[in-house]
Amino acid sequence: MISPDPAAGPADDPAADTDALHVAALGATVRVERGRRGLSVAALAERAGVSFGLVSHLERGQGNPSFKAVQRIARALEIPLATLLAGGEGDRMVVRADERELLPTDPTAPAEQRVVRELLTPRLTSTLQLIRSTLPVGFSNEAQPFRHLGTEVVTVEHGALLVVHGERRTRLLPGDSATYTCSTPHWWANDASEETVVLGAVTPFEA
Repeated sequence: MISPDPAAGPADDPAADTDALHVAALGATVRVERGRRGLSVAALAERAGVSFGLVSHLERGQGNPSFKAVQRIARALEIPLATLLAGGEGDRMVVRADERELLPTDPTAPAEQRVVRELLTPRLTSTLQLIRSTLPVGFSNEAQPFRHLGTEVVTVEHGALLVVHGERRTRLLPGDSATYTCSTPHWWANDASEETVVLGAVTPFEA
């Protein structure tokens, strides 16, 4: 009979396995939410007042962050602590109309820049996101165009949308769609005298 190695950890420890799963789920949520906000690991760590290593290890499902550190990370990501701790729990298929997550909006921004963005796909869907955006009258992000990897398709539900992709300018009316690669600088503007509602789907892959 072989005696167990006293230096080895307990084999098949259900509590240890559960803790590891919780940390992995928490780390995956942090990684997705950080990416959604366009923050680097270093930027999130600085904003939260925690170390780079803590965030890096957590996103890889490693370490044992303190409750205080998790609170700081939630605050830096501008999401409720309960949402962050929920990790991978929840329905990965259905998002009910009254359960849509609102993506963060800068409360100090001018009224015409406060876009209401509703996430229509499950929170941890990382390869496809569908977002319903309500653009106030006068909205434009021409001063800060987007540029990232991926492919996006947008469809106007209501109003009119000006889409500028590189040098091309396109005005979309209700029912119109546009598909474009996101690595080219692009921006939107509400081109109507009323709110414009847009459905936008984006993947991290370039078509």
